[in-house]
Amino acid sequence: MTTIKDIAKAAGVSITTVSRALNGYSDVNEKTRQKIIEIAKQLNYSPNTLARGLVMNKSKTIGLLVSGLTRESTKDNFTFEVLAGVNQYVSEVDYDMVLFSTTSTKQREKTYTQLCRERRVDGAILQGIRVDDPYLQEVVESNIPCVLIDIPIESETVGYVTTDNVLGAKKAVQHLISLGHRHIAMINGYEFAFVSEQRLKGFQEALFEAGLPFHEHLVANGAFKEERAEQEAVRLLTQHPEITAFFCASDLMALGVMKAAKTLGKRIPEEIAIIGYDDIILASYTTPPLSTIAQNKFAMGYEAAKLLIEMLEGKAQSHIKILETELKIRESTVKNHG
Repeated sequence: MTTIKDIAKAAGVSITTVSRALNGYSDVNEKTRQKIIEIAKQLNYSPNTLARGLVMNKSKTIGLLVSGLTRESTKDNFTFEVLAGVNQYVSEVDYDMVLFSTTSTKQREKTYTQLCRERRVDGAILQGIRVDDPYLQEVVESNIPCVLIDIPIESETVGYVTTDNVLGAKKAVQHLISLGHRHIAMINGYEFAFVSEQRLKGFQEALFEAGLPFHEHLVANGAFKEERAEQEAVRLLTQHPEITAFFCASDLMALGVMKAAKTLGKRIPEEIAIIGYDDIILASYTTPPLSTIAQNKFAMGYEAAKLLIEMLEGKAQSHIKILETELKIRESTVKNHG
């Protein structure tokens, strides 16, 4: 196996020069660097990544820590798209990625810092963690840099990527209001999700700006689950028959509301209009296709990785990245649309 000693000998330079040239230090003459790289290629030199990591104290590896990765969550594909985005950026800049799946039991056994040290990651991206999760505090207090997806915490070592959830929700509700709906119900996620708070705020703002009253009894929590949303929608429609439209904080819950409407024999969108949030793959294949607020989950992953690596390399201008959303109008709100 070729070592840097062999390269130094062949190039007629010191081992230090070879090491600094291969690790990209700027104090090595460019001509010399090119010569060293050429010789390294000829000798089939492959740097020992781990050994290099130990010397430089950087592994060039980031972790993606995912909470709530269950069979049920495969339906909305959210995590996979974020993962694909992270992977894309990581491979562009020659870093590696490690995926950790975490549960509250695992979190009790090992601290966040221990996990990162053991797996030799320089920093981590966290996805799917709840605002009330004690683990979040641990992450924020650790000196290992991290980027949170959809949780707005910022410090010297913490940044976040999210979409404008207030504006997204507002666009959805304004769309329903523009169609003449006045009695609009909302199926939210759960209270310990930042996006739920934000989407509720957008819902309220849209009503307020249109001069419509906000009724708390027309908001129910569907816990981001299809079945739970279906049960809540049946209850709301039975207790409040004046409801003509639903805004759902996720597409998965909107699918549940669609089932509820069908169970009660209500036609979509003539009697009940439904709009979701996320634009999951299934949204355009439902009957009728689901209107929704699209957020680019691939871009969330990509931007989270970019932000984390910029933080690790001391290049980050800001620790916050907010992405845009887009209203997708389909037939669950407008008949014969598209």
